[in-house]
Amino acid sequence: MTDELDGAAVRERIQASFAKQGLMRTLGASLVSVAPGLVEIALRPGPAISQQHGFVHAGAVSAIADNAAGYAALSLMPPGRGVLTTEFKINLVAPAAGELILARGKVVKAGRTLTLAQAEVFAVTGGREKLIALLTATMMAIEGRDDVID
Repeated sequence: MTDELDGAAVRERIQASFAKQGLMRTLGASLVSVAPGLVEIALRPGPAISQQHGFVHAGAVSAIADNAAGYAALSLMPPGRGVLTTEFKINLVAPAAGELILARGKVVKAGRTLTLAQAEVFAVTGGREKLIALLTATMMAIEGRDDVID
């Protein structure tokens, strides 16, 4: 890791990019923690993001998982380089029901062009975490787009 990727600079960069995301605002998602190679995003369940059975919709779960993985990848990129999701797979392993939905993204393997990242998504109730989804994603580095994540 280079000196450019100190924790404070990474947090500032990710927070600035996250603030531009309309979808995250619409979902009510928030950035919980940021460190080089690791990002957490939280979502409070509510009727606006639920599906017909009252669980948080898989689309909302997928969105925060993709963002957590993508921002984890972006956190390791040098200034002037962004990332775009080129592919992801998500396994939904339990209903998204709890007091909080938490996506924990991490970089598995960072590369110059492609980065492999994962996000585990948990339903949190009474301080206990239950795994509800696992996302694996490939991120492509792009030049000249510092804050890009998709």
